[in-house]
Amino acid sequence: MARDLYGAGAYGGTVAEIQRALLAANFDPKGTDGVYGGNTTAAVQAFQAAKALPATGQVDDVTWQALMQRPIPGTDVRSLELTAAFEGHGYTLAQGNWDGAWLTWGVIGFTLQHGEVQKIILNIQASDPPLIAQAFGDKAADLIGIMQASGQDQEQWANSVSAGSSLVEPWRTGFAALGQFPEVQAEQRRQAHDDYFVPAVNTARKLGLKSELGLALCFDIHVQNGGICSAAQSTIDSAGAPNTERDLRVTVANAVADSAMQAFSADVRQRKLSIANGEGDVHGEHFVLDNWGLSEAPTPELA
Repeated sequence: MARDLYGAGAYGGTVAEIQRALLAANFDPKGTDGVYGGNTTAAVQAFQAAKALPATGQVDDVTWQALMQRPIPGTDVRSLELTAAFEGHGYTLAQGNWDGAWLTWGVIGFTLQHGEVQKIILNIQASDPPLIAQAFGDKAADLIGIMQASGQDQEQWANSVSAGSSLVEPWRTGFAALGQFPEVQAEQRRQAHDDYFVPAVNTARKLGLKSELGLALCFDIHVQNGGICSAAQSTIDSAGAPNTERDLRVTVANAVADSAMQAFSADVRQRKLSIANGEGDVHGEHFVLDNWGLSEAPTPELA
């Protein structure tokens, strides 16, 4: 039986890849903006009809193989794109020091304060130095110097280039340009995988979660909350054995929200319960996680 992967309401890099593949196959989605809307649905239906597949407009696993001719994105990629949507970030967005993180940039908001931005920039400088020069021009050497400077100097620099939540030019445009390179996007995904997804796998195993939704929940917890704190773990432990994995996910979601700072607990709860239940509203958007390739299906990472 075919399994749905992507559908209406999803957005991000994988949806843009689907749109480009449809366009290359002469099924025009009316743009490659990465948003799975009505035009993309119609293009998928036309492709499916031409291939004698059920014309659902949803990219299921059979449609994916016929259209993309490569493996389905892993649970890490699907979880990343959902969390990036919650975070409101893309590969290119950089923000100033409005929240104490010094500078925030990239698909899940990597921060300068925690050394993440430096790691990405310096790895790219080591592997593809022309990209830094292309993006930042005569400011490239200054950027590399700052990335290697002391924390105090980095914070001072971040304050000097911040205008509230934005960055002053040419830094805002430079980070945006750098984030457009496929090599930089791949480096961001590598860091998200190593620093957040791998710990999320360990957390999911400790909790006894097995599903894609369970792993996606743990990934979002590590990105937004830094993991499960001792207070949240105590709440989870005291809840007793759940009847279903969904019950366990809901318990975990509420425990993490209850232990978050009060100013952020409502946002944390919205995000976590939307994943735990497979559907919900976050920041005014309705998310159906089946359309993001995340379901009750078991995930290989937790087998």
